[in-house]
Amino acid sequence: MRVVALATGGKDSTLALYRAVKQGHEVAYLATVIPRRRDSWMFHSLNLHMMEYFAEAVEIPLVKAETSGRKEEEVQDLERLLSRLDVEGVVYGAVASTYQKNRIDKICESLGLRSIAPLWHNPPAQLLNEILQLKFEVLIVGVFARGFDQKWLGRKLDKTCVEDLLKLKEKYGISLIGEGGEYETLVTDAVFFKKKIRVLETRKVWRGDHGYLTVTQAQLEPKQA
Repeated sequence: MRVVALATGGKDSTLALYRAVKQGHEVAYLATVIPRRRDSWMFHSLNLHMMEYFAEAVEIPLVKAETSGRKEEEVQDLERLLSRLDVEGVVYGAVASTYQKNRIDKICESLGLRSIAPLWHNPPAQLLNEILQLKFEVLIVGVFARGFDQKWLGRKLDKTCVEDLLKLKEKYGISLIGEGGEYETLVTDAVFFKKKIRVLETRKVWRGDHGYLTVTQAQLEPKQA
């Protein structure tokens, strides 16, 4: 099936994209919606400028649209973007957010597209372990929940990191996968990438009990055969 994949550069949308490719779908486009406010209900806001690198790394054309980020208006902006594409389905990385999934389902129904959520209701621990097994290179670029500190920013998602996330879940009840916005990620390499993204410089912002990294310099590098 010819599809568009909603992509942020984060681990969930990237894993959903990987699964879609493995299932035989033709991913014709990556689609990124850029909110003009950080508290968007539907969309990630961190490091979306890196999607240009991401799209080149996976060799899939990127389409973008801006949105105010206001509740429900941003859903209409996504629908307008998708309505212009010659695809049959929409792939996205929702795991447990009924808010997100219900709205994308309605958009797909309105446009006559198939809604494809490859990660839907998968156990979060299983998803993280799959990411590790596939050797995705993932950086934590934002933390927004109790229990996180500045040391988490720029940390790689590895076995020890997952163990520490489990401890935070037990102590504070965070979403292990971060779908409640507890933390955000950036994927710099994956098994299906044609090139690797190398982060060269970042700028850290920390405000009281939360913060984020903005990538200020990066480059694409060829992968070893």
